[in-house]
Amino acid sequence: MLQEDTGRCITCSRVCEQCGQPVRAAQSRLCGVCRRKAERLADQQPCPRCGKPGYLREATGWCGHCSRPRQDKQPPRTCRECGQLRRHAGLGLCSACWQKHPGRPFIRGEHLRDQLANPPAWLDDFVGHVAARFCVARACGLVTDLGRLLQDEHPNSPQALLERSRRPGRSMGPFARTLEDFFTHRGLALPTDQAERLAAGRRKRRIVAVPDSLRSAVAAFDASRMRAQDRARRASTRPRSDHTLETALAILRDLALFLTEHCGKDDWALADVHDIEAFLATLPKARKRRLVVLRQFFRFARSQHLILVDPTRTLTAKEPNGFRGRTLTLDQQRELFRRWTTDERVHPHEALMGMLALLHGASTSEVRMLQITHIDSVAHTVKLGKRPHPVPLDPASWTVVQRCLSHREAWPTANPHVMVTKGTKAGRSPASTAYLSHVLDDCGYAPRMIRSTRLLDLVNTMDPKLVAAAFGMDPQATLIYLADRVDPGRLPAPPKTAGATTHRT
Repeated sequence: MLQEDTGRCITCSRVCEQCGQPVRAAQSRLCGVCRRKAERLADQQPCPRCGKPGYLREATGWCGHCSRPRQDKQPPRTCRECGQLRRHAGLGLCSACWQKHPGRPFIRGEHLRDQLANPPAWLDDFVGHVAARFCVARACGLVTDLGRLLQDEHPNSPQALLERSRRPGRSMGPFARTLEDFFTHRGLALPTDQAERLAAGRRKRRIVAVPDSLRSAVAAFDASRMRAQDRARRASTRPRSDHTLETALAILRDLALFLTEHCGKDDWALADVHDIEAFLATLPKARKRRLVVLRQFFRFARSQHLILVDPTRTLTAKEPNGFRGRTLTLDQQRELFRRWTTDERVHPHEALMGMLALLHGASTSEVRMLQITHIDSVAHTVKLGKRPHPVPLDPASWTVVQRCLSHREAWPTANPHVMVTKGTKAGRSPASTAYLSHVLDDCGYAPRMIRSTRLLDLVNTMDPKLVAAAFGMDPQATLIYLADRVDPGRLPAPPKTAGATTHRT
């Protein structure tokens, strides 16, 4: 018979007071699970030691947690490093001194060697490599990461370890960079293709930004350029750099967006000369560079039968070949010279880049690739880039170089370059081009502007061919600095006016 309040029979109407499940026994208010749990809780008693309910042991009279033996803490001892009374961590040192102990990476390396059945021969060299370039905690972490790779089931050759250590994404991680620097410097493995992967990702992002209707042609153009780059590398000629390929794709991306947003055209065959002219007018200073890329693209598109007429065939980009950049005045040069030679608050890298550009016409690439071995401390000369002869330094420039070397000695690094940053102190690569492009931001002038000032002065006061030979440049590169300048010594003498007299002394 169904009950009025529940709508179920008498057996199903009995539910547990705790969990609400049906109860079969008529005389019980709890189900079987809750009843057994209540019986276990009834057997527990408060522990005399911790006061928590538990099952008391006959041997100790305490609960199980309190009855289990545990290692007692060692009494505090005097640290042999700092002399304070603290808990002992290892080798007679407290925890703080043990964390800074320089021998920790080597101890970690010995433990790793004991754990491996067949440790590699270069393990000790790697431990010394990371211990000399990183802090103690980072060095121990790198040794631990190496042990994780050596103890898995995969091959333990240097090349295999280097490939497995790479992180997915745009950065392969500090551990992989450290392994690459260690293996490549000792000739144990080949460098990774991380630079090629990053370049491929940058090209892919530019292609994806192109509208869908115009994307396939840009992707095909990029594939043809990549094949040409590969052929040039195999032929040992001069292949296009990744920066050149990426710049071309960026120009095509901007043109595709311009056609779809401003011209309402979604096909390359619909683009005409007026559209290209309007696009080039958006950035007049970049007209020549953009037109070169557009000519290459539309020639490719016409060869692939994507278009019938090349819209860039009749366009020109005639520009004067003379120097049109900005230069510094004499007062500005004096101000910068005083800033880099007298102000101690200026960063040594800024002073080095500025002085070499202001007095010696050094480019950012020459300063970026400057190494310790290129400096002659006896003759006070430096080897800059591809210049055929060492560059003698004046006392002010030599002082700036010594200041930069002193700043470099504060880093625990084996990097051979003079300019060492946080990102390059652990490896052997030079500072990034982005760092060099912003190193003179505090002074307010770009490195190219400072260098152009020096080149303009040298070319107009000396023979341009001598300047080109001294700087390792092409002679045509220095002639542009002679534009719009007249040598006053070659001008005819002004005619004498009537009645003029000559005074002799």
